[in-house]
Parts: sequence; C-alpha cells; structure tokens
Amino acid sequence: MNPKLSIAAAVIAAALVALAMSAFTVDQRQFALVFQLGEVKRTIAEPGLNFKLPLVQNVRYFEKRISTLDNPEPERFITSEKKNVLVDSYIKWRIVDPKLYYISVGGDEARARTRLNQTVNAGLREEFGKRTVHDVVSGERDQIMESMRVRADADARKIGVQIIDVRLKRVELPGEVSEAVYRRMEAERKRVANELRSLGAAEAEKVRADADRQREVIVAEAYRDAQKTKGEGDAKAAATYAQAFGQNPEFYSFYRSLEAYRQSFKNKTDVLVVDPSSEFFKYMRNVGRGGEAGGSKHK
Repeated sequence: MNPKLSIAAAVIAAALVALAMSAFTVDQRQFALVFQLGEVKRTIAEPGLNFKLPLVQNVRYFEKRISTLDNPEPERFITSEKKNVLVDSYIKWRIVDPKLYYISVGGDEARARTRLNQTVNAGLREEFGKRTVHDVVSGERDQIMESMRVRADADARKIGVQIIDVRLKRVELPGEVSEAVYRRMEAERKRVANELRSLGAAEAEKVRADADRQREVIVAEAYRDAQKTKGEGDAKAAATYAQAFGQNPEFYSFYRSLEAYRQSFKNKTDVLVVDPSSEFFKYMRNVGRGGEAGGSKHK
C-alpha cells in the first residue's frame, strides 16, 4: 500500500474523529454550558449544531422547561390566632441563567429544590403568622400566593432560577383541631336552630291568638247584625200584624185561628186533647152558621 495514501487515510480518519468529538447539538428544550478545565466558557441558549475543542472542552445540559416542586406532605403553619393549619402547596420554576445556576448550586437540581422549598416555606410562615384562619382559607388567599411568588422569585434569581407561580392547593385544620371545630360548629348550629324553632313557635301562637280574636269579633259582629236584622223583621212583622188587626180584628182573629189549626193538625198522627167547648174551637163550632155569625156580627 502506498505510504502517502495510508498517511492521507489516517489524517482523514483523525479529522473525522476530531470533528465527531467537537460537534454537539443543543435541543430547543435545553441550555448548554461549555466547560474548559472545569471553568464555564460559553452559555448556549439557542438550539442547533455547535462545536467545542475535543478533549479540552466538555458540555453539560440543563432543562429550559418549567419544572414543578410539589411536596408530598403538607406543611404545618401557625396563624395570628395561634392556630395550626396544614398547607399543601406547589411551586412552578425554571432555569433562566444556567451559568449562575451552576455556580450557585453546582447544577444540582436537588439542591435547587431544597433552596426554593426553604425560601417558600419561610415566606409562607411569615405570611400566615400575620393572618387569621379565615384569611388564609378564603379571604386573602390570592394575596398570599402573589406575595409569595414575588418574594420567592426575588430570592430565586440569585441562583439563576425564575419562580413562575406559587399555589396553595389545600389549607385545612389538623385532624385533632378539626374535630373540636366541627363539634363547636354543630353545637352552634343546634343552638341557632333551637332559637329559630322557639321564635317560630312564639310567632305561630301569636298568629293563632290573633286569628282566634278575629274569629270571635267576626262571630260577635255577625250575631249582632243577625239579631238586629231579626229585631227589625220582628218589628216590621208586628207592625204589619197590628195594622192588619186594626183594619179587621175579627178577620185577623179568624186567620190566626186557621194558622193554629194548620200547625196543630199538620201530620195525620198528631193527637190533640182539648175541651170541645174551648175557645180554640170557636170558629169550628160556627161552621155552617155563617149567617148567624154574620148576623150577630152585623148587629
């Protein structure tokens, strides 16, 4: 084999190996730091093909995407009322300065998470210590999260990290406190319910008493009006009878006797025991002697 060809082939092979060892690509989801003898020489944030000095420089990659720090167990904090609350939270963060991130925590994600968790917990402890249980549960929850995001982000920037969001997923009382609170709430609700029942019963009695009073008044007024109407009718009837009696006393007496006969012998089974010579049969005895009765009347 020709020595020149061998040398050329060796040179080409060496060049290809050197090129392969010096070329590297950066993904769009990553940062890249180029080190030379342990010192950061370049920071690459844009994706694409890049080169480094083989055997002298090395490359280390860091995540550009947003990461989540979610504690598996809730943390215990104390409110301004000296009450314990359990808080379950999470943090959204990402690396924005990979060189500072590497210098601060050595590029160790576990150390970065510990630093962020300590910062957020310290801030939450301070925020909760200034507020009541009601405030942290519902009243000022959004304010707490925004305040914590700003404070945590200011501290995280020192290690090349940005805090995107701090969220409180759950805020509740510890189990032993919850039972006592629930019992107290239940007793309070029962007391309120009993008061409402008492007020309702008193109001019902008041309504019934008022209805009874109105009924008595209405019945009394109706009875009064009925008696008045009846009295007026009786007076009018008496006046009519008196007027009729004044016009023809004998006919009026005869008519009244007929009414008495009709009422006395209304039913076939009625029995009346009266002396035949009684005044009651006056007009019955004169039946058929109308002439004499009339003549006597005429006289």
